[in-house]
Amino acid sequence: MIVSVRLKNILLGSNQKVWLAALSVSGSAVLTGGIVAFTPLVAAAASVPSVDLGTAGSYSVLAGSTVTNTGSSTLQGDLGLSPGTAVTGFPPGLISGATNVGNANAEQAQVDTTTAYTQAVDASPSTTQPADLTGLTLSPGVYSVPAGATNLTGTLTLNGQGNPDAVFIFQMPSTLITSSASDIVLENDANACNIFWQVTSSATLGTNSSFQGTILALTSITADTGASITGRLLARNGAVTLDSNTIANPVCLATTTTTPPTTTTTTPPTKTTTPPTTTTTTPPTKTTTPPTTTTTTPPTATPAGTTVVPASHTGEPWSGWPWWLGVGIMGSAGLLLLRPRLTRAHQIR
Repeated sequence: MIVSVRLKNILLGSNQKVWLAALSVSGSAVLTGGIVAFTPLVAAAASVPSVDLGTAGSYSVLAGSTVTNTGSSTLQGDLGLSPGTAVTGFPPGLISGATNVGNANAEQAQVDTTTAYTQAVDASPSTTQPADLTGLTLSPGVYSVPAGATNLTGTLTLNGQGNPDAVFIFQMPSTLITSSASDIVLENDANACNIFWQVTSSATLGTNSSFQGTILALTSITADTGASITGRLLARNGAVTLDSNTIANPVCLATTTTTPPTTTTTTPPTKTTTPPTTTTTTPPTKTTTPPTTTTTTPPTATPAGTTVVPASHTGEPWSGWPWWLGVGIMGSAGLLLLRPRLTRAHQIR
């Protein structure tokens, strides 16, 4: 642990000077009567990989041999059993999810539990903790906890350091045992969905204890009267025994992955412009029939003194020649005969 101290001279009055010390440490420090009380925060293991539960993630209880319940236990998720087939105590126990006993779904869940168990065993690097985790505040990481009469007599605090995806893996080389009324507190976004307890033997949760995380036990799991679990009880080979317990499947928050937006090249649809069809309307042929012009020939004016031969005289003896010519000749002859007389008469006058 590195502690740095800076002294600062602050002038409070004309003749008074106070020297203050600025203390910088990792963890929390409280100054009481000049004594610094320091509570260590266990450092986080870098880049802890998660454990993939596969189809086992939907189960509240999964066992290998039997599932036994006493009292009014409530399972929020599924109940599964494989290869065993004996399930007792439901009802009065309640199951909100599906029940898969000795079928392909339960068998697959056991396969996925085995895979998750192996991932937890192989997680590294691990930090060795005392057998009793009471009073510790742990940051995300992989922790090895040796066997003991109990692994939790009081309160264990898990600090997610503001990361809801932070992973905690506890490797128990023997058993996992919690005492009555013990509890696990989550703070700073720690999520029970990302807490895993890999138990090489069997696990026992004390009466009225409060537990967080998924137990992956090689053999069996027992929850004593009134114990509540936010997580899952997954036993590979042995039994799961319940007594008036509440098991709530934790809500796993999706990891936020920033995916660059996919550039989609949108090809505009080919716009085919079809010119509008020009309809040539041929006006109806207008046949204008000119009005029949009736030419009225005005009657030929007959000069005065002209004798008009009526049409009715056609056929008369003189109709074949101009009879008026004869009349003229006769008149002229008459005038010639009368001329000498007229001339004498004129001279007499």
